[in-house]
Amino acid sequence: MPILVTTPRSPWNLTSRSTVSDSPSPKTDQQAGEQHNEPLTLLLVDDEKPARQRLAQLLAPHSRYRVIGEAEDGINALQLIDERQPDVLLLDIRMPGMDGIEVARHLLDLDHPPAVIYTTAYDEFALEAFETRALHYLVKPIREQRLLDALSRAAITRANPEPKQPEIIRERRSHFSVYRQGKRFLVAVEQLLYLQAEQKYVSLHTADDEWLIDESLTQLEDEFGELVVRVHRNALVWRSAIQGITRTDAGYSLFFEQSDKQLPISRRRISAVKKLLK
Repeated sequence: MPILVTTPRSPWNLTSRSTVSDSPSPKTDQQAGEQHNEPLTLLLVDDEKPARQRLAQLLAPHSRYRVIGEAEDGINALQLIDERQPDVLLLDIRMPGMDGIEVARHLLDLDHPPAVIYTTAYDEFALEAFETRALHYLVKPIREQRLLDALSRAAITRANPEPKQPEIIRERRSHFSVYRQGKRFLVAVEQLLYLQAEQKYVSLHTADDEWLIDESLTQLEDEFGELVVRVHRNALVWRSAIQGITRTDAGYSLFFEQSDKQLPISRRRISAVKKLLK
């Protein structure tokens, strides 16, 4: 099932995989427009509790910084970001499930994303990290002064926000961020059957649902490469989801595991699809 990220009716109803500190509700528009003399709000994201505790200890003596929540995986981090709207994300990279790099890529879609400061034990991800417009990259063990320097830069950025930059080409993602009735959901790539272009949008089809995204089918084909096959000029299918081919009055269609959905195959593509299934 897709994961609900935004829960406006119950903003503090978190799953057992995230821990949060007591804090007031997210900033209102009026508060956001006030002078930037309020504490910088931080969200700590790391799958290791001692690492989160270490960051909290370093920040505790400094009243200009306030931790408003913690998460131990990427999905719960996105949930907390939507609910609490932190100014800064102290973000680990290597985490189970959705890693920190993908979390930061999801933030690129936001009009006012939090500043991202990576806190990681690995230095080999630096180039990839800065492609997500990270503000800083700190290698563990985190030293207090380096952390404070990075946060000072974040405070300056908050006071003087830069215009939103053109979207960066994505690496292959594990989830899609989709919206429905003002709520954000995460749809896992592994749940998808196929993608279908519909005018200006692309629909994501799972076994029992359908979601719209504002992306190009061609770009998605480039992103997912060998994982998908084009069966029609307006349709990409996840190879792993294909159960078989059936003959219909109109030609041939694909059918899928655990779903009643079928998808027509164009005559130009039928030979390639049959070879794929041999």
